[in-house]
Amino acid sequence: MLVAAGRVALGATALAWPSVPARPWVGASSGDLAARVFGRALGARDLALGLGALAALQGPPADPGQAATWVAAGALSDALDVAASLASWDELPRLTKWLVAASAGGAALAGAAAAVSLVASRRSAVVPGTDSGVAVES
Repeated sequence: MLVAAGRVALGATALAWPSVPARPWVGASSGDLAARVFGRALGARDLALGLGALAALQGPPADPGQAATWVAAGALSDALDVAASLASWDELPRLTKWLVAASAGGAALAGAAAAVSLVASRRSAVVPGTDSGVAVES
């Protein structure tokens, strides 16, 4: 839930002030029109993924599958941010590219672990032979 909340905060910040989260990633060019447009687009993506994950995580505990899907989608987007950074590694700011790659990589790993955990909890909740397929606490 922490990664999803952070994603919402980052997304809202990028929509309002796209150069703030873009500066560590692309450096001085973060104020250029193209960087601002892409910064806002990435902010919108993160805001949508974060809100979707938070909403799904607040859903019924008997159905963690939807939450796992949202969390996995966020993890995938973070992993692809790392891949995009690596593709332009030599052109990115010398010091802050490490911060961006580490934070996106860490978020990708945390998201993937959370998605796996949600899927595992869903599997453990299924009881063969019940009408709903979901265990109910007594």
